[in-house]
Amino acid sequence: MKRIYMDHGATTPLREEVLDAMLPYLKEKYGNPSSLHSFGREARKALDEAREKVAAGLGVAPEEIVFTSGGTEANNLAIMGVVRGIAPIKNHIITSAVEHHAVLDTVKFLGQMGYEITILPVDEYGMVSPRQVEEAITDRTILVSIMTANNEIGTIMPFEEIGAVCREKGVYYHTDAVQAIGHIDFNLREQPVDLLSLSAHKFYGPKGVGALYVRKKTKLKQVFFGGGQERKLRPGTENLPGIVGLGRAMELAVADMPEKREKLIRLRDRLVEGLLQIEDVRLNGHPLQRLPGNVNVSVLYVEGESLLLGLDLKGIALSSGSACTSGSLDPSHVLMAIGLDHQTAQGSLRFTLGKDNTDEEIDYTVEAVRKTVDYLRAMSPVYRK
Repeated sequence: MKRIYMDHGATTPLREEVLDAMLPYLKEKYGNPSSLHSFGREARKALDEAREKVAAGLGVAPEEIVFTSGGTEANNLAIMGVVRGIAPIKNHIITSAVEHHAVLDTVKFLGQMGYEITILPVDEYGMVSPRQVEEAITDRTILVSIMTANNEIGTIMPFEEIGAVCREKGVYYHTDAVQAIGHIDFNLREQPVDLLSLSAHKFYGPKGVGALYVRKKTKLKQVFFGGGQERKLRPGTENLPGIVGLGRAMELAVADMPEKREKLIRLRDRLVEGLLQIEDVRLNGHPLQRLPGNVNVSVLYVEGESLLLGLDLKGIALSSGSACTSGSLDPSHVLMAIGLDHQTAQGSLRFTLGKDNTDEEIDYTVEAVRKTVDYLRAMSPVYRK
């Protein structure tokens, strides 16, 4: 059976070049970067080189990069670390209704701890406007955390404009860029961003490793305690093979970006065109300001999980719009935030394309969706009615 992977927003395959870079540090180069002997010095050199590669990909200084276990930890460290660095002088945090749970749940936790929180609504495309942010900032605001691009519907936020508002108001700005690396150009020396989170496995690197960019002079305090690694901001022996892989993946992502982005936009638009020819299918997210490989659609009169499983039987891997993996029957908070009703949100699919997808796979997928939708609707009393 033909197997097609269209779930790159969940994770990407490890590139061969990345694996090749990692292998020596999984085998013969196994030293601890904190050790003073030759094995440790060899490991420290590799750690420093990886930090330089990640920093170069973002246009920042190596000492502004803190390695973490992934995007979730980076988001937590950014938010909790800034709160620890400034509170109780200020006590207000701003975020949006469509953030990843790693941000949204952290902010809500702080709300339970007595901090003032503002969760900004979004428009029908999932967009937060700079004006909304400006109006929400008060003299008690510590931090604004608005993602670069949404992981479900692909909408790209006006993150530079939001950052400029924060800079003018003297408020720290954090952006979750986990879905954006390899798709959006970053030059954080020029862009008004104080903290940025990323995760290697979203751009063909290994799982379990990520990074947080922390602009110099940002008041960020540790939230974990132990050793002195990563300037005490992330204590614990570094995941050297993963960090080496992250550095190589970042290097390749930046080098390949123009060509890959052009290809993904073409494939994305071909997929959108085909899917919208199916009756009662709507596109979710911004039609233009969206990630190159992201297509999120709602298929009316069909339950998303049934459609996803039907496509899996045809060899196509993608994501559903409902939160089934969390054990919840509730639809995606992102889809609800853009104004979809419960039934429409439950009938949603997310396709996230990658560098190895082809035109033939797009055409096969469109036809597979069409046939699966027809089959499921034929059994649906709601559709017949």
